[in-house]
Amino acid sequence: QVQLMESGGGLVQTGGSLRLSCAASGRYFGRNVMGWYRQTPGKQRELVASMAPAGGTNYADFVMGRFTISRDYAGNTVYLQMNSLKPEDTAVYYCNTHPALAVWGQGTQVTVSV
Repeated sequence: QVQLMESGGGLVQTGGSLRLSCAASGRYFGRNVMGWYRQTPGKQRELVASMAPAGGTNYADFVMGRFTISRDYAGNTVYLQMNSLKPEDTAVYYCNTHPALAVWGQGTQVTVSV
């Protein structure tokens, strides 16, 4: 059974940093592109960053240069280093494959205060 467990969120001031972690279990993720997504109330979930098994990365324009995605070789642990946080980064953050599986974790809340 696939499980995705995100952690590391919290409350931070504008300009601060957080590091999110994702523990993925229940199958082998080594061949999957892994991604971080985020969602705010009333909006669709959006892809923030993704990382291919070979190491290639892609970032949404709104996080380019501020966020860094990384993963272990098997893809079972995925990280998102978030620097220079802005209030508009406030959201619940999720990890999943990209394209996403039907299963989602609980997410981790990131709140950036002014």
